[in-house]
Amino acid sequence: MEQMPTTVIDTARDVLLSEAAALTSLSENLPSDFEAAVSMILERTGKVVVGGVGKSGHIARKMAATLSSTGSPAFFIHPTEAAHGDLGMIEEADTVILISNSGETNELLVMLEYCQRFSIPVIGISSVPGSTLMMASTFRLLLPKVPEACPIRLAPMTSTTMTLALGDALAASLMQKRGFSPTDFGVFHPGGKLGVQLMRVGQVMHDGDRMPLLAPETPMKEAVLTISEKGFGTAGVVEGGKLVGIITDGDVRRNIDGLFDHTAQAIMTKTPITTSTEVPVSQALSRIEEHSVSALFVTNEAGEPIGIVHLHDLLRLGVQ
Repeated sequence: MEQMPTTVIDTARDVLLSEAAALTSLSENLPSDFEAAVSMILERTGKVVVGGVGKSGHIARKMAATLSSTGSPAFFIHPTEAAHGDLGMIEEADTVILISNSGETNELLVMLEYCQRFSIPVIGISSVPGSTLMMASTFRLLLPKVPEACPIRLAPMTSTTMTLALGDALAASLMQKRGFSPTDFGVFHPGGKLGVQLMRVGQVMHDGDRMPLLAPETPMKEAVLTISEKGFGTAGVVEGGKLVGIITDGDVRRNIDGLFDHTAQAIMTKTPITTSTEVPVSQALSRIEEHSVSALFVTNEAGEPIGIVHLHDLLRLGVQ
């Protein structure tokens, strides 16, 4: 008879170890149809439709959400609602993923029969190879048959963890095959902290008249006024349309004696630190901190200033 854990910590550790062992087993015995299922999703022109009931339904929702946010448009259909009209959401170009640990969930049969009728391919996920779902699926993603991690071995825990992980493996494999990039990810995640970190400098920079720009021959008295009025703690020196130097608050302080006897060109720091519009804001912040400056000018490929981004702009956004 299996010895049950005696403390809360023992129980928690038993669950985690059981689920970890199940994931190891799954990784070492990936379903033989896995690669073919990935290839089919890539080849199909429609969306991925994911269905499941109960805990499998919750996993299906998460799977659809992960696929959608990583370049494989997907949505969840509840099998019960499917039987009352939502089958009309499934089109012939779609791929359907149906999840049932037993493979015999009655509510799934309506979706399964519909897919068979219209030759819509089905990827079945189950731990029972001879089940109705697996026998009728185009591709079968078979889960290892392992005990549930709950103390009475009945509540779905290990099986749902494996299914969740298998869905992530599908999404990651599709990302890799599609060449899905951080830029692509940012397009789908404009909100929250994730969205902020994935923003580009071009989205937050100040441009046009907001840029503090000077000609090389500008008297330093005028240069100081420009630095003060624009509020960036710096000014760019432009010659022939190109950024050839910058003057910072620090440059002004270091040259305070006889400052107004000079022009911008005499005081400026040559070869200024710059950035470009496509650089992630997190990298721009790192560059600002690395060089101990308060702002970066944004230049184009020709070296012309097209904007400026300030440390405070990035910190206000929550860039890290």
